[in-house]
Amino acid sequence: MIRLISRSNSEFGEKYVVPMVPRKTRTVMIPQRMEPGDSRRKMSQVYEGYERQYCDLSANLSRKCNSASALAEGEKKKQEISELQAGLDDADTLIRKMDLEARSLQPSLKATLLAKLREYKSDLNKLKKEVKKLTLSNSSPSSHNALLESEKAGAHEASANQRERLQMSTERLNQSSDRLRETRRAAMETEELGISILEDLQQQRETLLHSHSKLSDVDSAIDKSKKVLASMSKRIGRNKLIVGSIILALVVAILLILYYKIFH
Repeated sequence: MIRLISRSNSEFGEKYVVPMVPRKTRTVMIPQRMEPGDSRRKMSQVYEGYERQYCDLSANLSRKCNSASALAEGEKKKQEISELQAGLDDADTLIRKMDLEARSLQPSLKATLLAKLREYKSDLNKLKKEVKKLTLSNSSPSSHNALLESEKAGAHEASANQRERLQMSTERLNQSSDRLRETRRAAMETEELGISILEDLQQQRETLLHSHSKLSDVDSAIDKSKKVLASMSKRIGRNKLIVGSIILALVVAILLILYYKIFH
Protein backbone atom coordinates (compact mmCIF):
# COMPACT_ATOMS: atom_id res chain seq x y z
CA MET A 1 0.00 0.00 0.00
CA ILE A 2 1.61 3.25 -1.10
CA ARG A 3 0.50 6.60 0.23
CA LEU A 4 1.20 9.79 -1.75
CA ILE A 5 1.87 13.13 -0.03
CA SER A 6 1.69 16.34 -2.08
CA ARG A 7 4.13 19.11 -1.19
CA SER A 8 4.49 22.55 -2.73
CA ASN A 9 7.58 24.62 -3.30
CA SER A 10 6.65 28.30 -3.08
CA GLU A 11 10.01 29.51 -4.37
CA PHE A 12 9.79 27.79 -7.77
CA GLY A 13 6.01 27.52 -8.11
CA GLU A 14 6.18 23.72 -8.45
CA LYS A 15 4.44 20.81 -6.75
CA TYR A 16 5.98 17.51 -5.79
CA VAL A 17 4.39 14.14 -4.97
CA VAL A 18 6.22 12.00 -2.39
CA PRO A 19 5.13 8.33 -2.17
CA MET A 20 5.40 6.72 1.28
CA VAL A 21 6.64 3.08 1.17
CA PRO A 22 6.13 0.91 4.30
CA ARG A 23 9.59 -0.72 4.58
CA LYS A 24 11.94 1.27 2.34
CA THR A 25 11.47 5.00 2.14
CA ARG A 26 12.01 6.36 -1.35
CA THR A 27 11.28 9.96 -2.40
CA VAL A 28 10.16 10.54 -6.00
CA MET A 29 9.77 14.22 -6.98
CA ILE A 30 7.49 14.83 -9.99
CA PRO A 31 7.75 18.51 -11.03
CA GLN A 32 4.63 19.94 -12.60
CA ARG A 33 4.96 22.08 -15.71
CA MET A 34 5.03 25.83 -15.15
CA GLU A 35 2.45 27.72 -17.13
CA PRO A 36 3.79 30.13 -19.80
CA GLY A 37 2.00 33.03 -18.15
CA ASP A 38 3.99 32.47 -14.93
CA SER A 39 7.33 32.82 -16.72
CA ARG A 40 6.13 35.94 -18.57
CA ARG A 41 4.94 37.49 -15.30
CA LYS A 42 8.25 36.62 -13.66
CA MET A 43 10.23 38.23 -16.51
CA SER A 44 8.01 41.31 -16.52
CA GLN A 45 8.51 41.58 -12.75
CA VAL A 46 12.27 41.53 -13.32
CA TYR A 47 11.90 44.31 -15.90
CA GLU A 48 9.71 46.34 -13.56
CA GLY A 49 12.32 45.97 -10.82
CA TYR A 50 15.04 47.32 -13.15
CA GLU A 51 12.69 50.10 -14.23
CA ARG A 52 12.01 51.20 -10.64
CA GLN A 53 15.72 51.23 -9.91
CA TYR A 54 16.40 53.29 -13.03
CA CYS A 55 13.64 55.81 -12.28
CA ASP A 56 14.92 56.32 -8.73
CA LEU A 57 18.49 56.62 -9.99
CA SER A 58 17.50 59.06 -12.76
CA ALA A 59 15.59 61.29 -10.33
CA ASN A 60 18.55 61.23 -7.93
CA LEU A 61 20.97 62.12 -10.74
CA SER A 62 18.78 65.01 -11.85
CA ARG A 63 18.72 66.41 -8.31
CA LYS A 64 22.48 65.99 -7.96
CA CYS A 65 23.06 67.65 -11.30
CA ASN A 66 20.96 70.67 -10.30
CA SER A 67 22.72 70.94 -6.96
CA ALA A 68 26.17 70.55 -8.54
CA SER A 69 25.46 73.30 -11.05
CA ALA A 70 24.73 75.67 -8.16
CA LEU A 71 28.04 74.89 -6.41
CA ALA A 72 31.19 76.91 -6.89
CA GLU A 73 34.29 75.36 -8.40
CA GLY A 74 36.16 73.21 -5.93
CA GLU A 75 36.69 69.78 -4.49
CA LYS A 76 33.07 69.38 -3.49
CA LYS A 77 31.91 70.01 -7.03
CA LYS A 78 34.49 67.54 -8.37
CA GLN A 79 33.21 64.93 -5.91
CA GLU A 80 29.63 65.58 -7.02
CA ILE A 81 30.68 65.26 -10.67
CA SER A 82 32.48 61.96 -9.98
CA GLU A 83 29.38 60.64 -8.19
CA LEU A 84 27.25 61.75 -11.15
CA GLN A 85 29.54 59.91 -13.58
CA ALA A 86 29.38 56.75 -11.47
CA GLY A 87 25.58 57.08 -11.36
CA LEU A 88 25.51 57.47 -15.14
CA ASP A 89 27.48 54.23 -15.49
CA ASP A 90 24.98 52.47 -13.22
CA ALA A 91 22.13 53.91 -15.28
CA ASP A 92 23.75 52.59 -18.48
CA THR A 93 23.99 49.14 -16.90
CA LEU A 94 20.31 49.23 -15.92
CA ILE A 95 19.32 50.33 -19.42
CA ARG A 96 21.21 47.39 -20.93
CA LYS A 97 19.57 44.97 -18.49
CA MET A 98 16.10 46.36 -19.28
CA ASP A 99 16.84 46.06 -23.00
CA LEU A 100 17.79 42.39 -22.63
CA GLU A 101 14.70 41.63 -20.55
CA ALA A 102 12.39 43.49 -22.95
CA ARG A 103 13.72 41.62 -25.98
CA SER A 104 12.99 38.27 -24.33
CA LEU A 105 9.24 39.01 -23.91
CA GLN A 106 6.32 38.62 -26.32
CA PRO A 107 6.32 40.86 -29.44
CA SER A 108 3.31 42.93 -28.35
CA LEU A 109 4.77 43.65 -24.90
CA LYS A 110 8.28 44.00 -26.29
CA ALA A 111 7.32 46.84 -28.64
CA THR A 112 5.82 48.89 -25.78
CA LEU A 113 8.79 48.33 -23.49
CA LEU A 114 11.33 49.17 -26.20
CA ALA A 115 9.48 52.44 -26.88
CA LYS A 116 9.77 53.32 -23.17
CA LEU A 117 13.44 52.36 -23.29
CA ARG A 118 14.05 54.81 -26.12
CA GLU A 119 12.61 57.59 -23.94
CA TYR A 120 14.81 56.52 -21.03
CA LYS A 121 17.88 56.54 -23.27
CA SER A 122 17.00 60.03 -24.50
CA ASP A 123 16.69 61.31 -20.91
CA LEU A 124 19.97 59.64 -19.99
CA ASN A 125 21.73 61.30 -22.92
CA LYS A 126 20.45 64.67 -21.73
CA LEU A 127 21.85 63.97 -18.28
CA LYS A 128 25.18 62.98 -19.82
CA LYS A 129 25.32 66.29 -21.71
CA GLU A 130 24.60 68.26 -18.53
CA VAL A 131 27.30 66.35 -16.63
CA LYS A 132 29.72 67.00 -19.49
CA LYS A 133 28.97 70.73 -19.28
CA LEU A 134 29.62 70.63 -15.55
CA THR A 135 32.90 68.81 -16.15
CA LEU A 136 33.99 71.39 -18.69
CA SER A 137 33.01 74.31 -16.48
CA ASN A 138 34.93 72.80 -13.54
CA SER A 139 38.05 71.94 -15.54
CA SER A 140 41.14 74.19 -15.75
CA PRO A 141 41.45 76.74 -18.61
CA SER A 142 44.32 74.81 -20.22
CA SER A 143 42.42 71.51 -20.26
CA HIS A 144 39.31 73.38 -21.39
CA ASN A 145 41.24 74.92 -24.29
CA ALA A 146 42.81 71.54 -25.13
CA LEU A 147 39.36 70.00 -25.20
CA LEU A 148 38.11 72.81 -27.44
CA GLU A 149 41.11 72.38 -29.73
CA SER A 150 40.52 68.63 -29.92
CA GLU A 151 36.86 69.28 -30.74
CA LYS A 152 37.90 71.76 -33.43
CA ALA A 153 40.40 69.26 -34.84
CA GLY A 154 37.70 66.63 -34.86
CA ALA A 155 35.35 69.04 -36.60
CA HIS A 156 38.04 69.89 -39.20
CA GLU A 157 38.74 66.21 -39.74
CA ALA A 158 35.04 65.50 -40.10
CA SER A 159 34.69 68.35 -42.61
CA ALA A 160 37.73 67.07 -44.52
CA ASN A 161 36.21 63.60 -44.60
CA GLN A 162 32.94 65.09 -45.78
CA ARG A 163 34.75 67.03 -48.52
CA GLU A 164 36.58 63.87 -49.58
CA ARG A 165 33.32 61.91 -49.67
CA LEU A 166 31.67 64.74 -51.60
CA GLN A 167 34.56 64.77 -54.08
CA MET A 168 34.33 61.01 -54.51
CA SER A 169 30.58 61.31 -55.01
CA THR A 170 31.14 64.02 -57.62
CA GLU A 171 33.66 61.84 -59.44
CA ARG A 172 31.24 58.91 -59.42
CA LEU A 173 28.51 61.18 -60.76
CA ASN A 174 30.82 62.40 -63.52
CA GLN A 175 31.73 58.82 -64.41
CA SER A 176 28.05 57.91 -64.46
CA SER A 177 27.33 60.91 -66.71
CA ASP A 178 30.12 59.83 -69.09
CA ARG A 179 28.76 56.30 -69.19
CA LEU A 180 25.28 57.66 -69.87
CA ARG A 181 26.61 59.80 -72.72
CA GLU A 182 28.42 56.79 -74.19
CA THR A 183 25.27 54.72 -73.88
CA ARG A 184 23.23 57.47 -75.54
CA ARG A 185 25.74 57.75 -78.38
CA ALA A 186 25.73 53.96 -78.88
CA ALA A 187 21.92 54.01 -78.86
CA MET A 188 21.88 56.75 -81.50
CA GLU A 189 24.34 54.82 -83.67
CA THR A 190 22.22 51.71 -83.28
CA GLU A 191 19.15 53.70 -84.24
CA GLU A 192 20.86 55.06 -87.37
CA LEU A 193 22.02 51.57 -88.29
CA GLY A 194 18.48 50.26 -87.80
CA ILE A 195 17.09 53.04 -90.03
CA SER A 196 19.59 52.22 -92.79
CA ILE A 197 18.74 48.51 -92.51
CA LEU A 198 15.04 49.35 -92.79
CA GLU A 199 15.72 51.46 -95.89
CA ASP A 200 17.65 48.58 -97.47
CA LEU A 201 14.85 46.18 -96.65
CA GLN A 202 12.35 48.60 -98.21
CA GLN A 203 14.39 48.75 -101.39
CA GLN A 204 14.69 44.96 -101.46
CA ARG A 205 10.94 44.70 -100.99
CA GLU A 206 10.32 47.01 -103.93
CA THR A 207 12.77 44.97 -106.04
CA LEU A 208 11.01 41.74 -105.10
CA LEU A 209 7.62 43.23 -105.93
CA HIS A 210 8.94 44.43 -109.32
CA SER A 211 10.43 40.96 -110.01
CA HIS A 212 7.12 39.39 -109.04
CA SER A 213 5.26 41.58 -111.52
CA LYS A 214 7.80 40.67 -114.24
CA LEU A 215 7.39 36.98 -113.45
CA SER A 216 3.64 37.37 -113.79
CA ASP A 217 4.11 38.93 -117.24
CA VAL A 218 6.47 36.09 -118.21
CA ASP A 219 3.92 33.52 -117.03
CA SER A 220 1.21 35.13 -119.13
CA ALA A 221 3.53 35.24 -122.18
CA ILE A 222 4.40 31.55 -121.67
CA ASP A 223 0.72 30.67 -121.53
CA LYS A 224 0.12 32.53 -124.79
CA SER A 225 3.10 30.74 -126.39
CA LYS A 226 1.72 27.38 -125.28
CA LYS A 227 -1.62 28.21 -126.87
CA VAL A 228 0.08 29.27 -130.14
CA LEU A 229 2.19 26.11 -130.19
CA ALA A 230 -0.86 23.96 -129.56
CA SER A 231 -2.73 25.61 -132.45
CA MET A 232 0.33 25.23 -134.68
CA SER A 233 0.62 21.53 -133.81
CA LYS A 234 -3.03 21.06 -134.65
CA ARG A 235 -2.53 22.79 -137.99
CA ILE A 236 0.53 20.67 -138.73
CA GLY A 237 -1.49 17.54 -138.02
CA ARG A 238 -4.24 18.63 -140.35
CA ASN A 239 -1.73 19.54 -143.05
CA LYS A 240 -0.07 16.13 -142.71
CA LEU A 241 -3.44 14.46 -143.02
CA ILE A 242 -4.29 16.49 -146.15
CA VAL A 243 -0.88 15.82 -147.74
CA GLY A 244 -1.20 12.09 -146.95
CA SER A 245 -4.67 11.91 -148.48
CA ILE A 246 -3.44 13.76 -151.61
CA ILE A 247 -0.47 11.39 -151.95
CA LEU A 248 -2.78 8.42 -151.54
CA ALA A 249 -5.14 9.76 -154.17
CA LEU A 250 -2.25 10.33 -156.60
CA VAL A 251 -0.94 6.80 -156.01
CA VAL A 252 -4.40 5.35 -156.67
CA ALA A 253 -4.76 7.48 -159.79
CA ILE A 254 -1.34 6.37 -161.07
CA LEU A 255 -2.20 2.74 -160.43
CA LEU A 256 -5.52 3.10 -162.31
CA ILE A 257 -3.81 4.73 -165.24
CA LEU A 258 -1.19 1.97 -165.43
CA TYR A 259 -3.88 -0.71 -165.24
CA TYR A 260 -5.86 0.79 -168.09
CA LYS A 261 -2.72 1.16 -170.22
CA ILE A 262 -1.54 -2.34 -169.61
CA PHE A 263 -4.79 -4.18 -170.11
CA HIS A 264 -6.41 -2.13 -172.84
